[in-house]
Amino acid sequence: MTVTRIILELAGYAALLLWGLHMVQTGMLRGLGGRLRQVLRLALGDRIRAFASGLAVTAVLQSSTATALMLAGFLDRGFVALPMALAVILGANAGTTLIVQLLAFDISAIIPVLILAGVVMFRRAGRTRLRDFGRVLIGLGLILLALRLMTEGLASVEHSGALREVLSLLTRDPVFDLAVAALLTWAAYSSVAIVLLVMSLTPGVIPVTAALALVLGANLGNTFPQLVSAQGYPAAKQLAIGNLAVRVLGCAAALPFLPDFAAWLTTAIPNGAAAVATFHTLFNLVLALIVLPLLDPLARLCARLAPPIPSRSHAEPRYISFSAPAALPAVALAGASRETLRMAGAIALMLSTLRKALETNDSRLLREVARLDTTVDRLHNAIKLYLVEIGNQEDLDEDDRRRCWDILDFVINLEHAGDIADKSLRDIVAKKIKYRLAFSAEGQAEIAAMIDRVLADLKLAVGVFMNGDEKNARLLLAEKVQMRDLERHMTVNHLRRLKEQRPESLETSSLHIDIARDLKRMMAHFASVAYPILEEKGALRRTRLIE
Repeated sequence: MTVTRIILELAGYAALLLWGLHMVQTGMLRGLGGRLRQVLRLALGDRIRAFASGLAVTAVLQSSTATALMLAGFLDRGFVALPMALAVILGANAGTTLIVQLLAFDISAIIPVLILAGVVMFRRAGRTRLRDFGRVLIGLGLILLALRLMTEGLASVEHSGALREVLSLLTRDPVFDLAVAALLTWAAYSSVAIVLLVMSLTPGVIPVTAALALVLGANLGNTFPQLVSAQGYPAAKQLAIGNLAVRVLGCAAALPFLPDFAAWLTTAIPNGAAAVATFHTLFNLVLALIVLPLLDPLARLCARLAPPIPSRSHAEPRYISFSAPAALPAVALAGASRETLRMAGAIALMLSTLRKALETNDSRLLREVARLDTTVDRLHNAIKLYLVEIGNQEDLDEDDRRRCWDILDFVINLEHAGDIADKSLRDIVAKKIKYRLAFSAEGQAEIAAMIDRVLADLKLAVGVFMNGDEKNARLLLAEKVQMRDLERHMTVNHLRRLKEQRPESLETSSLHIDIARDLKRMMAHFASVAYPILEEKGALRRTRLIE
């Protein structure tokens, strides 16, 4: 066989290995993503529990990057302190070693069983969690198949003098090996894949010492995606810097002793692949034992290296990153949902500011409303582009695709509500202030009460958006009917005051009616979030008309 053909075959098997890992990760995220985030958040009370939760979640997901992205969101929202987050990352680093330990044994005999069972579950289970676990079994089968094919293909290397000479040159310098493995891990977005690749090459193709250096590089390179995706997010950047610092110090400490480690492991564990897997696990566990007592000073160092940016614009998205791996739709949709909550918060602040401006005639408050509308518009554009990119993925699960478009629909409705507040209500308030108009006492109280009710309805809509609760969705649509009746009642009361020839009502007649109508329109946009939920439950009529 030619060198080119051998390299192409090995590259194809490596690609199959990566695809198998991708299927395991996406299957676990789709099947258990919500529960894993809950486990991660509830286990952040102390360092040991935080370490254990990071290990457990990553052992399931087989992606410390996914765990880090979940954790970065908690950290940015203030749900967890930086030392606890660093403890979770140490656990996540150890968690990625468990599947490597499992695959160090020869269990290739179960490949047909895994793939067959996975395909049956995937095709027959419908849109259920069982389908997601079928995807996981298929992925495990593909990983084992890729490793077996790689092992068989490497037998050709022994008969290729040129290729053995090239590999011998490449694995002669441990520092060079470390750098190469780090770059490969960054490119593959998976330290597990690189470590498994190294295991398949040991000891027939590369010596154990070089294999251990490559494992160190895989551990170092796994921090690069986290660091890149954290750019512009100080809390996430602090976490990524802490993880990078721990890995750099660990690699620097281990490099001089690699020949000694290789000799000890070769004596204790004759199987080269098992020796590599053991070193990978021991490296992460020893690092965790050393660093866990030092998390507080490490957190202070990270905070100094990546201080918060107080002048950061509120209009910038905080929880979505186009550099995050597209293979994690559950994480991406969670980030988009959080940005949507920021939009809702900005609109709530717009309404509160408009109410204050109505009561105080302070025109400076209107500039704040315009600034908040800019925030809403920029967030709308960023979320929309992000969701379109996610929704167009061909392998996206149907549930994730539906959630993606539901989020987008709510985001569009929130942006329309923001436009009503800025381009209509703000102009009405500006006119009132400019011409020194005043509502009647009853009219002023009615408008204030209606604004408060719309704010309460927005809060209810956000709860429906996040929880998908049918009962609250029904309450929200019932509230839409109540809002329509309230607007009519306010109009009737205003017309009654006009009939009584009250001067204030005569001066502000058009303003009063327009405010009531605009608030009703905003409520209608908020209520839109209930329709997909009730439609899925079969709780909606197609028309309000009586036959």
